[in-house]
Amino acid sequence: MGEIGGNDYNHAFQHGMNIEEILDFVPLVVDILTSSIHELIKLGAVTFLVPGNFPIGCSPVLLTQFQGSDKDNYDPSTACLTWLNHFSEHHNELLRNELEKLRNHHPNTNIIYVDYYNPVMHFYRSPNQFGFRETLKACCGTGGLYNFNPSKSCGYPPLERCCDDPSSYISWDGIHYTEATNRLVADGVFEELMNTVPTSNNLCPAASTTNTLSVF
Repeated sequence: MGEIGGNDYNHAFQHGMNIEEILDFVPLVVDILTSSIHELIKLGAVTFLVPGNFPIGCSPVLLTQFQGSDKDNYDPSTACLTWLNHFSEHHNELLRNELEKLRNHHPNTNIIYVDYYNPVMHFYRSPNQFGFRETLKACCGTGGLYNFNPSKSCGYPPLERCCDDPSSYISWDGIHYTEATNRLVADGVFEELMNTVPTSNNLCPAASTTNTLSVF
């Protein structure tokens, strides 16, 4: 189920809405997500993986939009925008709280929160460990500090200026991750499921769990 909310939040930020207005979206987004889980449970679903949001403060599209912000707004270890990452953390905290309520209401259902945020932050803090050379620049893009220009975005108009080695970049087009990044996230999720979640060896029968799944 998810990751949900990214497009809602990014669209609002890119269209100039202020942070207070966008914070008002968060309970609505989480409510729609949890309501959908509730409806699927009524239809017979018994196991859910529910990812949180990624650290949007490291996204080239938003780094470009808010470029020039006060230096104190940037994480010195990653150069990501801390206030945007705090927004993602707020969404994730509210989501975890609502999932716990769902578990209490449906004790015979597996509802597993998948932590995308903290593991992906490892890529930005220790890129060499994961084979990344560029953390904040888009692979497919043109111009600027983050290789992202909304008027000349990847694919429109036809853009041929892509990096030579996409696997060394975290971001593909300034908004989405590269295949290499997504593979690391997916591999981490499956490995964690197989090794640490008590119900992972038999996820079909209903069995209650309150686990939070961190992909690394």
